Amino acid sequence: MSDSNHWAVLADIHGNSLALAAVLDHARKRGLTRFVNLGDTFYGPLDPAGTWAILRDLDMPAVLGNQDRILLEATPQTASVRAAIGPDGLAWLAGLPGTLRPEEDVLLCHGTPRDDAAYLLEDVTTGLPAPRAEAAILDDLLPEAANCSLVLAGHSHHAGLAMAGGITVVNPGSVGLPAYDDDNPPHIMASGSPRAAYAVLTRAPGGWEADFIEVEYDWESAANLARRNGREDWARWLATGMA
Repeated sequence: MSDSNHWAVLADIHGNSLALAAVLDHARKRGLTRFVNLGDTFYGPLDPAGTWAILRDLDMPAVLGNQDRILLEATPQTASVRAAIGPDGLAWLAGLPGTLRPEEDVLLCHGTPRDDAAYLLEDVTTGLPAPRAEAAILDDLLPEAANCSLVLAGHSHHAGLAMAGGITVVNPGSVGLPAYDDDNPPHIMASGSPRAAYAVLTRAPGGWEADFIEVEYDWESAANLARRNGREDWARWLATGMA
């Protein structure tokens, strides 16, 4: 699986170095050598320093997530993560684009091509994720994804695939945080499993094929770290995959 037709797609690591290490090990054992990162790499009460130590020397094209973007602002809320990744990590974040085309017909983004804080595949107006209509997805994709066969997006932590205007759109789920809640609008995202998620995309003669993968790792240790850092909500999400 080492040729360029196979992609290991990671998103929403959120400083979970234990989950990241497990996902990378799993992908490499499958023979994968091509990786991409859809953003929200460090933000959270876990191990941003350990995450940066893993990523800093990897050839892994990445885009800037909405909560990565927040880290570029020096505030009391971002101080601990900024200190953990240091000037080199912050410089790496500052150099990331909002969208990226690693190949002519493949687009990476975090949320949608124009909004890193919007969901591409999910409608959450009822409080739970529901599939968006193809026309709504396509409206968010164009014109940025014109001539693309594949768009890879994260942000929702919710693994999924849709076809829109002949474009395969894939969210790999979250490496580092399997569930969360939000209040704008009030909704929850929950994979139902504490495992670390990623996806393998394969370019086939008939189009793109997606394999959604969940990886075992020591999520209890990750939950305990969140708890020690004062985030009981993260601890619950990490240990259960529920919100």
